[in-house]
Amino acid sequence: MNKLRAGLTLLGIIIGVAAVIASVAIGRGSQQQVSDQIEALGTNLLFVQPQGGADSALTLSDAAALMDDELLPSVEQVAPEIRRGGTVEAGTDRTFAQIAGVTSNYAAVRNFELKSGIFISPAHVINNEEVVVLASTVASALFGERDPVGTSVRINGRKFRIVGVLESKGGTAFGIEDLQVMVPITTAYYRLSSARTPLGEVTVNSINVQVAGVDRVEQANDEITSMLLMRHGEEDFTVANQEDTIETLQATESTFVILLAAIAGISLLVGGIGIMNIMMVSVTERIREIGIRKAVGATRRDIALQFLTEATVLSIGGGLAGACLGLGISALVNGMTIGDEEIMMVFSGDVAVLALLVAGAIGLFFGLYPAIRAARLHPIEALRHE
Repeated sequence: MNKLRAGLTLLGIIIGVAAVIASVAIGRGSQQQVSDQIEALGTNLLFVQPQGGADSALTLSDAAALMDDELLPSVEQVAPEIRRGGTVEAGTDRTFAQIAGVTSNYAAVRNFELKSGIFISPAHVINNEEVVVLASTVASALFGERDPVGTSVRINGRKFRIVGVLESKGGTAFGIEDLQVMVPITTAYYRLSSARTPLGEVTVNSINVQVAGVDRVEQANDEITSMLLMRHGEEDFTVANQEDTIETLQATESTFVILLAAIAGISLLVGGIGIMNIMMVSVTERIREIGIRKAVGATRRDIALQFLTEATVLSIGGGLAGACLGLGISALVNGMTIGDEEIMMVFSGDVAVLALLVAGAIGLFFGLYPAIRAARLHPIEALRHE
């Protein structure tokens, strides 16, 4: 068999196996980043959000009710927030950002760290002050490497004084955390957005609840549910914890990984067709060899097994080369950064073994027809072949 031709034919198998391994590695790395980032926020967090329309919205009074130490002993801190989209401008530069109206304990509850300046204080909230804390991406977009604390920006046309800049959360899953600005929740309501229920209560988009301990998350969930059911009369809200968020995001990531692997697996199919092609050519070139083997006693089974073995060995050899290439790509790309985001690759031995098994099965399947064709050749006609 021509070595160069065989090598070129195996490129499909090599690329296919390498692509499957690399795509799964980056997918699992992304899943790991998701888990790490969510757990970094704290595993003792609960998120209360409205379910349904404006008539069933959560309110500031709901958040205040969840601070009752007697009825909700498992709850440590409560931080409601109001969110709206808007533009943030500094001189001639502008960027779109999520505008979050928050309380003074929001940074502690959500585990945000300051890069410079201070966070929103209780006095800022009480006095409805027009101050703002910028997330890292917004600060970089408007001020570059300069520290903007003490200067001002315009949010939806209104001037705000910058009092702090947050450290970057980073990562692909929670990039939104670095694309926001935070203002006092009262300022957000009175200056930027005003939404009330039909009864005149101030609505919030969500309520962040910090539980007294990880072992009390379920108890806190029950306490919050009971309190809000008593206040609303119906379950028009949802309470989610970090584990729920991790499971949901990982399920989404898993679907994406499977899709990537399936697309990469098409190369394996193309490689299999290439193997069938080269084996058909090999049968044609070796007709006299087949005739001689049959003349000296080789059976159809022997001939078929010979060509099946060749096809399978070729395919597995390509699979091994592809696995080494995939491992090399994973090691090379792991830790690289694109923009501000670091790529994490998690190599999976089980995926490599599965890819090799699939490569072997492809060689066996696509080598079957050429093997049968070789086995059915009549020995006399084969010996007469020029």
